[in-house]
Amino acid sequence: MADATSITEESLKTALTERLKATHVEVTDMSGGCGQSFTTLIVSPVFAGQNSLKRHRAVNTALRDEIAAIHAWSAKCQTPEEWERARAEAHATTGTTGTEGEPHPPLDGTVGGKVDGVNA
Repeated sequence: MADATSITEESLKTALTERLKATHVEVTDMSGGCGQSFTTLIVSPVFAGQNSLKRHRAVNTALRDEIAAIHAWSAKCQTPEEWERARAEAHATTGTTGTEGEPHPPLDGTVGGKVDGVNA
């Protein structure tokens, strides 16, 4: 089992990239750096033809040990085509050409992307 102190944004990003052949991964530690609450955006061709439940099961299987060692976890799973479409829509809506306005992991229930009340 993974040790919670060894779980970081970077370790999760590496694991997701390797285990799910992800082409794009964003990981946000919402616990203020203590490694107990993460939200992610995972883009992988492995998700093609899968519904949301199957995608999340694939992620949970790939990160079984890591998820068991942390308190909270959420994942947004997209195929490369869905990711490109979402990026194009975000740019069309915001009129931006850079990375601002692009879709990111969900930050519901946070204050500025961090869990409220965490002083880590």
